[in-house]
Amino acid sequence: MTLEILTSDMLNPIKHGFFTRRGGASSGVFEGLNCGLGSSDQREIVLINRGRVAEAMSVELEHMAGVHQVHSARVVTVNSGINSNVIEADAMVTNAPDVCLSILTADCQPVLFADTNAGVIGAAHAGWKGAANGVLEATIEEMVSLGATREHIRAAIGPTISQTAYEVGPEFFEAFVDDDPENSRFFAGGNGNRMHFDLPAYGLHCMRDAGLRDVEWIRHCTYSDPDRFYSYRRSVHAQEADYGRLISTIRL
Repeated sequence: MTLEILTSDMLNPIKHGFFTRRGGASSGVFEGLNCGLGSSDQREIVLINRGRVAEAMSVELEHMAGVHQVHSARVVTVNSGINSNVIEADAMVTNAPDVCLSILTADCQPVLFADTNAGVIGAAHAGWKGAANGVLEATIEEMVSLGATREHIRAAIGPTISQTAYEVGPEFFEAFVDDDPENSRFFAGGNGNRMHFDLPAYGLHCMRDAGLRDVEWIRHCTYSDPDRFYSYRRSVHAQEADYGRLISTIRL
């Protein structure tokens, strides 16, 4: 099966892709294009999958940069093709043409950024914690430090968990509303005292509030489409031992 690569018109003509699980070499619960070296999948198989992604992005595997994601707001600037998986961060920016930025997700938001005028790109892993801590705003700030402008930065959120599939408890809702009462608009009623959180709407809000005009979610739910996407939450509900990681990439 060939790779399936979703794209956003918002980011064209920058080369980028939100890869689905289709077209990979992994099997079992990881069946497909599992790109997570932190999973319990066979390392050599994951490297085969990552090699296929690098080939699709027209870069050598060692030029596909990544970070050790920890749900933080930390952003690093990548100036060379050296893989930075040992660095704890949740976003990267670059203006180097030989670097492909890559982010891993399995329900959290993969967010790709581009300022084609300035030749600056970014990639962020933004779950609820990272988004609430400011990882999207921090990515924009770091891009601006490389010469990008908020007026010209465009951003797209890839496959992520949708509101209908993201049920949370009252303590989650209270924490968000305590931080800003207007955050209540990102929640809808669920069963009993449960609520449903709209993660992509919150991500779009964060970026617009930071001064971006051109932002979108490509509207694919990871939880609801098991044939195409891995989902941490779905794996928990199915009592599976582990789960695959999707990869999203961008390069100049």
